[in-house]
Amino acid sequence: MPDTSDRENILAPLGRVPSGIYILTIREETTGNQTGMLCSWVMQSGFEPPMVSVAVKHQRYVLDWLAAGAPFAINIVAERGKWLLSHFGKGFEPDDDAFGELAIEQGPGGLTLLVEDIVGHLICEPVSHADSGDHRVYLARVVDGALRDDEPPMVHIRNSGKYY
Repeated sequence: MPDTSDRENILAPLGRVPSGIYILTIREETTGNQTGMLCSWVMQSGFEPPMVSVAVKHQRYVLDWLAAGAPFAINIVAERGKWLLSHFGKGFEPDDDAFGELAIEQGPGGLTLLVEDIVGHLICEPVSHADSGDHRVYLARVVDGALRDDEPPMVHIRNSGKYY
């Protein structure tokens, strides 16, 4: 087994592991605050019932909402939706309006769903989690969803496994 103390040897190939680009939208039940965040580490993790996993960095306040069981939506970004990366990549505080002038609609439970340059969405309920280094990985049951467009989803390949 290679010596993992020499991280440079693993960072380039690790960055080449492809991922999609998604916007996680979530609503906190108590305050009604809503937000959206860019995420790329989403993966189907079960057939019956349908499940996904999603990784969220430890410092994100959204982790508190997920821990409380808040349902969330995974909005699958279309290839042409690059502008969504700059909008959601900057991050938002809990009281910020993350959706501003964006085309949105309300989904089940009042979840905000994106409309423009989105392939589709999945409505998810957190089931369990595991800590993975500087991220927490949530396992979530997919309870609803819809395909909005048949365009290919955006695929992200990083130069290095050191950063997003």
